[in-house]
Amino acid sequence: MSQSIEKIVPLWQAMLMFLLPLVMGNVLQSFSTTMGAIYYGQMLGVSALAAAAAFLPVVFFLLSFLIGLSNAAAVLIGQAFGAHDQVSINKVAGASLMVCAISGAVIALVCGVFTRSLLEAMGTPPEILADALTYARVMFIFAPLLFIFIAYTTILRGVGDTRSPFNALLICTVINLVLTPALIQGWGGLPQLGMTSAPYAAVVSYILSLVWLCVHLRQVDSPLALNYALFSALKIDLPILKQLLRLGIPSGIQIVSVSLSEIAVIAFVNAFGSGATAAYGAVNQIVGYVQFPAISIGIAASIFTAQSIGGARVQRLRHIARTAMCLNLAIGGSLIFIVYLFSSQIVGWFVNVPGTAATAQRLIEISLWSYLVFGLSQVLQGIMRGSGTVLWPTAISICAIWALEVPVAYFLSRRIGLDGVWMAYPIAFAGGFVLQAAYYLMIWRKHGHARLI
Repeated sequence: MSQSIEKIVPLWQAMLMFLLPLVMGNVLQSFSTTMGAIYYGQMLGVSALAAAAAFLPVVFFLLSFLIGLSNAAAVLIGQAFGAHDQVSINKVAGASLMVCAISGAVIALVCGVFTRSLLEAMGTPPEILADALTYARVMFIFAPLLFIFIAYTTILRGVGDTRSPFNALLICTVINLVLTPALIQGWGGLPQLGMTSAPYAAVVSYILSLVWLCVHLRQVDSPLALNYALFSALKIDLPILKQLLRLGIPSGIQIVSVSLSEIAVIAFVNAFGSGATAAYGAVNQIVGYVQFPAISIGIAASIFTAQSIGGARVQRLRHIARTAMCLNLAIGGSLIFIVYLFSSQIVGWFVNVPGTAATAQRLIEISLWSYLVFGLSQVLQGIMRGSGTVLWPTAISICAIWALEVPVAYFLSRRIGLDGVWMAYPIAFAGGFVLQAAYYLMIWRKHGHARLI
């Protein structure tokens, strides 16, 4: 899709057309999660909300590696799409979907048996253990379906299609948002499922969304439509599996590393009291919406790079880098400017205690601008990832987190207080960007443009 767009419109417009559904999809997922928490908290009570939340770290950990593998598949498909190699597109898509289905089945079996032990090992409070156990078991049983849905919608990026995944996600979200409260309260004669309302609503929404997606992709003649050729390729191809693991595991480790670092940072914040923790939570909600475009631009840079390498158009990579960085500065800069301009009103949406609100505003002033630097680093990582270079960019990113962000947050929090925790973010982002840029300019640009399949 993106190739045909680029023949008609400039690169920046093609990237923007790719980006908008991707960013809106991230916003939609965040909104769906928020509404799900509101349903459980308001309709079933605080203990039900806590029981559902107790399972979230496990989900995030499992999805981290799934997202890593799916992103790797999108890169391989992007290169094959750029080379007009439909056979390789089918092989990569078939192998990645099969790996995800098998992984989901193994997780359903193993984790389903050891759910109680897993929740107890995580320190789940005894008073919510039964509800958390009920919730988690249903989620584990249907893990293969969840994995296939995420994998299919992710690999579509490889052929430049972000609209179809967004539409599928929109359908999934609407069904989920309507069906969850209906199953909680038994609307229209439906059973009242209590704690398992959200998991069963998710299952129905995933099934209907996947059916729509398969029909839609056939109608538009997508390279990733589930036709006979793709269905025949649903098998484990060892050479492709090795490539998926080589590209995907480092990305998964990076996602896990980020989540673990946030656990460490919130421990530093908690030492300053509940007001500081509330301010941290409010700022994280705001920062999340600023991060979405930066992360999405990095993904766009990755896919456009992969397609250019596959099509033997390596000379376009510098143009892709410049365009992606300009988009990051324009979009990210505009969002950051708006947040700075209306910071008191935006903070007020989350916090109504004057002291806590003032703390949150101060934290925004210190750190929010640095997400422009974060976005620039995402662009460089995305371009290198699009060529199959993941090990060193990932190592640099992890180094910036654990050798800069966490130690600096600890040291400065002891020296100057809560402000020191937030100063660690600009320092880590700047250090990570300098290292990524050095590797990109001095090493990757000389021999990092290989075709992977």
